[in-house]
Amino acid sequence: MTESHVPHQPQAFSLWREAQDTRTRTPLGGIYYLLAWLLTWGFSNNPLQQLPIGLIGIAIFALLLALRLLHRLPDEQTPAALRRWLNHHWLLILSTALLWGLAHALAQTHLAFSSSTIIATLSTIAFSTALVFTFSMRKRHATLALLLLYLPGLIGLALDWQTHHAMVITLAIYLSYLLLALNRSHREYHTTLALELQLLDQQERLDQLSRTDSLTQLGNRYQFNSLFPVMVANAQRQSQPLSLVLLDIDFFKRINDMYGHACGDSCLSVFAERMRQNFRRDSDTLLRLGGEEFGILMPNTPLEQARVLAEQFRQALEREDFDVPGATLPLTASLGVGCYDTHRDDSAEGFFKRVDDALYQAKAAGRNRLNLA
Repeated sequence: MTESHVPHQPQAFSLWREAQDTRTRTPLGGIYYLLAWLLTWGFSNNPLQQLPIGLIGIAIFALLLALRLLHRLPDEQTPAALRRWLNHHWLLILSTALLWGLAHALAQTHLAFSSSTIIATLSTIAFSTALVFTFSMRKRHATLALLLLYLPGLIGLALDWQTHHAMVITLAIYLSYLLLALNRSHREYHTTLALELQLLDQQERLDQLSRTDSLTQLGNRYQFNSLFPVMVANAQRQSQPLSLVLLDIDFFKRINDMYGHACGDSCLSVFAERMRQNFRRDSDTLLRLGGEEFGILMPNTPLEQARVLAEQFRQALEREDFDVPGATLPLTASLGVGCYDTHRDDSAEGFFKRVDDALYQAKAAGRNRLNLA
């Protein structure tokens, strides 16, 4: 999955990361459960005599391994879908843990496995240790899996307390260590996850800053250059209208020269705020393209609708003056409006030039007017 598809909401990202980690870590364990059973059965007193039990164990562990490998992450990376996937995958992990716990208990209590008991016990220690550090994302689930792995064999040993009391005590102490280690591993995992979320948030903020004009808080030229070709391609592919409005503040240089750059900056901020007040559709993207030039991208908007909205803005702008210290100045704009046309525009650059030409025609015709491309 590319970085652009990584969820940015904390809850969604946490579930996505947990699912990714679980999916990455799960295949190896499934393989070694199968290998451990093969060794436990293969080195039993008489493997051929225990052939039915051996084959049943192989079939079940192989099935659980296959189910783990085939359980792919959902295509829909929503919190609900990820939560369902995690619940189903944990069911496989818990089932495998329970099966191995029963296999260990069988090896402890069945005389036919007396020569391979140590293999089953060592495998249980290895699996439980790996589980603590590999699947610590969900403490309750991991604790249950650990108990399912550990307790059946421990109970099997305790049934012959006289013979195995030293082993039972040793394994019980190690189990207490594993529970403490699981708690620590769980905290470390979520601390790392929190740091990753913080880094993701910082990257998102930096990306937002790189795409935002610091003075007007509108999108900047970089955002326009990134967004415009994509929107043109989508309009062409989906046969949907895409309108572009280019705006230029009239006589802005005169304001800068007569009243100073601070007043010019205030003029730009007021103009941007009036744009936001008039173009309120969520689909519209408002941008400052540079200097006193602004733009509005209007997806799914035909030319006539874009013209009406742009003309309403021009008239509203004309009615409201702009106050500066000691004076009140008119604030007007010239506008070029166009809609992407596959017959006229061979590229996004060609479309932009056509609308930009319309803007300059409006300025050449006396300013404070709208010209259609």
